[in-house]
Amino acid sequence: MESLKIAFFCWESMYAERVGGLARAATHLAETLVDQGHEVHFFTRGNIPDQTIKGVNYHYCQPSGNNIVEYCDSMSASMVDQFRRYDTPHRFDFLHFHDWHPVQALHYLQDRNTILSFHSTEYGRNGNQFGDWWEFKEISGKEWYGGLIAKRVTAVSATLKKEVMQLYNVPDEKCDVVPNGVVPREFRVAINPGEVKKSYNIHPYAPLILFIGRLVYQKGPDLLIEAIRKVCRHRWDAQVVVAGGGDMRQFLQERAKDLPVNFVGYISDSEYVRLLNAADIVVIPSRNEPFGLVLLEAWSAEKGVVASNVGGLSENIDAFENGIKVDVNPESLAWGITMMMDEPENAGAMGKRGRTKVDRLFLWNPIVRGLTETYARTVA
Repeated sequence: MESLKIAFFCWESMYAERVGGLARAATHLAETLVDQGHEVHFFTRGNIPDQTIKGVNYHYCQPSGNNIVEYCDSMSASMVDQFRRYDTPHRFDFLHFHDWHPVQALHYLQDRNTILSFHSTEYGRNGNQFGDWWEFKEISGKEWYGGLIAKRVTAVSATLKKEVMQLYNVPDEKCDVVPNGVVPREFRVAINPGEVKKSYNIHPYAPLILFIGRLVYQKGPDLLIEAIRKVCRHRWDAQVVVAGGGDMRQFLQERAKDLPVNFVGYISDSEYVRLLNAADIVVIPSRNEPFGLVLLEAWSAEKGVVASNVGGLSENIDAFENGIKVDVNPESLAWGITMMMDEPENAGAMGKRGRTKVDRLFLWNPIVRGLTETYARTVA
């Protein structure tokens, strides 16, 4: 495909406002498009001057609003104002919107070649937990409307594609699966695991279990805490580090006050990589996981993974080949963790096979070539 001019609309990026995995995924997509010869302008939030990083042109806005829906509508209006300034000297070929946050911008620009990427859904994030909450309904409505008016839709896994089709009546022929990817070298480093463990007051030979993610119901950290209670009956030496923040932190700390669990809060990328490479097991106990970037990051570091048998995790893990898949309950999770701890050599072999799968299926260059095929279908 010839060189394209592409606009990204995303409420987070790696170089300004950053909330979760969407920032990393969208940023790497944009950078890889530039590496493949395309021009990319990334409209996002940030209280900093516009800048160009790794060839991607970032344009920032500062939204306002009394709630998340008003805030994102304000953000969308600002994005569109900025977009119109850069829609010259030649018009953008494709407009790529990420998740529900910029759907109002998609509304304003719906006559163009538009793509909406679902990285998750509001139902997936919250299920029936907040079904009567007005913001749940507003956000779900925006997801439905975005799927309706976008010329093309993508989802990060086949499971999420099915979810989007069922929830929002998006036709199968309109929706493509474009998975997330990873840059393996960012997550594999040579460190002394014992020294890293000692810095967290953990014995160098103690098995270290790592959880990283938002401490919210969707990610299942409460399931992990109850599982660890069971694991400790079998392995007195097990140690857990929980990295990340969220609404459940105080509740979780109270539940884990008699357990060997260290809540370290938000940590830097560099500290995450140190912990990841020092860990013996990475646990992903999500109740819902459209894709699960942590899986690719753990595999990049050649780590054994115990994960819930849901969503993208279920799709991508080959059971007992490159990870252990468990049911979404503490008993099954404890069984998987214990099995992995009791067979460290097998856990290491699974991690290495996971890295092989990353190199085969989850590098950004081939993924972005697939994305440009989606762009081409937008105008077919």
